Amino acid sequence: MKSIPLQSRLPRTLRIAQVRKETDMVTTFMLPISLGSLPGQFLMLWLPGRDEIPMSIALDDGENLQVTFFAVGDMTQALAKLKAGDLVGIRGPFGTSYAWEKKQHLALVAGGYGAAPMFFAASKAAQDGCTLDVIIGARSREHLLYQQSFASLPRTTVHIATDDGSEGHKGYNVTVLAELLSSGVKFDQIFACGPERMLVAVSDLAAKEGTKCLLSLERYMKCGYGLCGNCTVDPLGIRLCTEGPVVEGSLARQIAEFGKYHRDELGRKHPF
Repeated sequence: MKSIPLQSRLPRTLRIAQVRKETDMVTTFMLPISLGSLPGQFLMLWLPGRDEIPMSIALDDGENLQVTFFAVGDMTQALAKLKAGDLVGIRGPFGTSYAWEKKQHLALVAGGYGAAPMFFAASKAAQDGCTLDVIIGARSREHLLYQQSFASLPRTTVHIATDDGSEGHKGYNVTVLAELLSSGVKFDQIFACGPERMLVAVSDLAAKEGTKCLLSLERYMKCGYGLCGNCTVDPLGIRLCTEGPVVEGSLARQIAEFGKYHRDELGRKHPF
């Protein structure tokens, strides 16, 4: 991660420039600001009187910033009711990011709303002349995200997998990655963002192929600065708000809880 001045990560309040409904449950905010963020990083989004939660950055183009979220909890359901012009608070960016070399061949595996931050990586990598195979997975076609946005990028092939077979491959997106690898396709790197069991499967494939992979791990993050220790992982003790959320597959495989459990705000274990 390149050094980001502390001043740029202090809290600020701004008005939502645009609200876009991606699906019945998924919403995108466009915010009139650039944080100089990198693909894979996150910010803390604050709603006065409610809560502050971490959110992956779906795009930062130097002028505007996008976040895409699934309205599943009290905070995100409240956010989904906001309109253009409403105020939110933000601070960030935080964490590590995806990295690549120019003109590399990359596989980008996105599960669920992990497609949003993966689009940020894809759009930047495409600007560096990379060739991209993007593999998007969702429960069904109505839950697919950023499909057309990925398809608009140069040198990009989009592969779709849905659990019910309503579009593309019937089954998991990791199966599509395995088929590409078994057909002889060689990738310089594999990136993945989505459910943790999907990340485990991607890391297994990458390790078998001897291909570097970068994975985005989610944990309960409170501060973003590595002070509270709430996002530390067993047994390494690394803090995923600073040493993550993007980590190399080889490091993820040293985490005892990887794909098995995570801890809530009180430190209690919850199995995946």
